[in-house]
Amino acid sequence: MHHFPIFLAVEGRRIVLAGGGDAALAKLRLILKTSARVTVFAPDPAPEIAAWAAAGKLTLHTRAMAPGDTLCAKLFYAASEDPAEDARTAAIAHADGALVNIVDNLEDSAFITPAIVDRDPVTIAIGTEGAAPVLARAIKRDLEERLPTALGPLARIGKEFRKMAELLPFGRARRDFWADYYDRAGPMAFAQGEDAVRPALDDLLSQHLDRGAQPGHVHFVGAGPGDPDLLTLKARKALDAADVVIHDRLVAPEILELARREATILDAGKEGFGPSTPQARINAMIVEHGRQGAQVVRLKSGDPTVFGRLDEEIEAVEQAGLAYTIVPGITAASAAVAGIGQSLTRRGRNGSVRLLTGHDMQGFADHDWAALAAPGTVAAIYMGKRAARFIQGRLLMHGADPETPVTVVENAGRADARTLATSLARLQPELSEINFAGPAVVMLGLRPREAVTVLSRADAMQLASKSSPKEIAL
Repeated sequence: MHHFPIFLAVEGRRIVLAGGGDAALAKLRLILKTSARVTVFAPDPAPEIAAWAAAGKLTLHTRAMAPGDTLCAKLFYAASEDPAEDARTAAIAHADGALVNIVDNLEDSAFITPAIVDRDPVTIAIGTEGAAPVLARAIKRDLEERLPTALGPLARIGKEFRKMAELLPFGRARRDFWADYYDRAGPMAFAQGEDAVRPALDDLLSQHLDRGAQPGHVHFVGAGPGDPDLLTLKARKALDAADVVIHDRLVAPEILELARREATILDAGKEGFGPSTPQARINAMIVEHGRQGAQVVRLKSGDPTVFGRLDEEIEAVEQAGLAYTIVPGITAASAAVAGIGQSLTRRGRNGSVRLLTGHDMQGFADHDWAALAAPGTVAAIYMGKRAARFIQGRLLMHGADPETPVTVVENAGRADARTLATSLARLQPELSEINFAGPAVVMLGLRPREAVTVLSRADAMQLASKSSPKEIAL
């Protein structure tokens, strides 16, 4: 991020613009929405600019700008559409201490003007750092269609009520009040007319004052395989409302960014055969914050009900007398088969699928190897990288066909996903040679469809010798 977005106070302050043509008009149509004192320097202004001046909306000087004309200005726009003249006026404004924008000259501008959705006093600014103005306008158009016109009046009335809302304790109590107002009570009252909104606010405040402190709540949320677009709507809502987020190591940073900036973010990472936070400590963290009245999101990669030690955490929450909700997510097996163009079940091939773990707390996990070795079996083996040789040996010992297809998908569902397509007999040493660094799921009994591009092992090994693991796309 090369441009830091802020909202600049301009009420009663000077904004100066040099130019009188189309570029000046485009900027002025936006600037005149503010409560700033606008001054324009243009030897030959467009008729619209002259009309705005006649109506008292701006001050117009029909001459070229001179040194001192931008003294005390907060912002200056060089909009003459003449590079030499824009450079001259920009130099004057710089000398006078104003922030300078030169229209269509990103490199020499101290700030850029975003696309704006105006629901005064609600303002949404959309910026692309000058890279894609057309995209910014498309986003603005989409937001204009989605945001109700009542949003502005509701926000204005809410702003006038903020002092009264301070009767509620700071933090969650106030957030719940304002969420109730904007999501429910405000729009319902506004439908009866703007005059009905303030009495509705008074009633709502009384209800929340009578309600008192609310108990905490724990949301066990599945973060999916890592792509934020694969989060459920319910998961996004839980993150948006969370006071505390306790997350696994594999939860992508892009997903954590969806939490409120004010939320407390706690890493409870566990790494197989490596450093980890003890489960008892995680349980204590969840309970501690829940008892303090917080909305707690226990954010687990994939689906919390699949190898997530969910039951232990639920038992701790129940013993503490806290309420909880489970929000399922997309598990790695689903993301993996989607990436290779397959399905977990298929008529005539397998009527069931097994979800297995490669290791448990005692070491490599034991399973019904004879059943897994049967022809047509499909299984998704989580945490199976280090256990691959053990699994391979057990299956071959119990009569599995050495040519049984095996597909290993690293970072399933993410942009950096990689796929190794092999057979049971060749699973090791190929998996070790490829050296997957990220989390991987081993799909027994499945191979990628022909339409899915998978590099040959030779090509993959050549790339591995030249690149870091994350740069290889198998």
